[in-house]
Amino acid sequence: MRDELAPAVRATAVTLVLTGLLYPLAMTGVARVLFPRQAQGSLVSDASGKIVGSELLAQGFAAPGYFQPRPSAAGEKGYDPLASGGSNLAPTSKKLRERAAAALDRLRKENPDAPGAVPVELVTASGSGLDPHLSPAAARWQAPRVARARGVALDRVRALVDEYTEGRDLGVLGEPRVNVLELNLAVDRRFGASGAPPGAQEPGR
Repeated sequence: MRDELAPAVRATAVTLVLTGLLYPLAMTGVARVLFPRQAQGSLVSDASGKIVGSELLAQGFAAPGYFQPRPSAAGEKGYDPLASGGSNLAPTSKKLRERAAAALDRLRKENPDAPGAVPVELVTASGSGLDPHLSPAAARWQAPRVARARGVALDRVRALVDEYTEGRDLGVLGEPRVNVLELNLAVDRRFGASGAPPGAQEPGR
């Protein structure tokens, strides 16, 4: 048995060192050289240089002067990067329907000037609960509320949404999208910081 066990232990140890230690270290080193920003978490800074989040992770925004992301079921209060996940509620779930109905009612009250129906993505959470993007249509739907809260012309807010709309990857992959955190930081830079009521959430807070 010793003759059979020894090679297995050696193979396990070598594999562990190669794939569990050397390979990750090598890939991390290569990534930091070739893609330093991405290797550090794709962090986003505000105008003062303070890190306020990652472009890969959604965070909640409650103030009317900011664009809101999709709802989140990640963690107890949502948007928890350490608890990524969906609600795991079935499409027939009464709790899910009630949650969507409450979100729909809130959005309609907060966006009385918004055109057309509420975009479905603003009512439903993503599978990760941390999707940082919205479709351009969902962002533009919120533009009247942001413009009113900021006291600026609606056309200027819509133009900002268009400016921060990302196209398909390589021209064919995925769909056009808007990163909500980067858009909200742009709103602050373009129209002045927040003006949000006390307690309302701002980028990175």
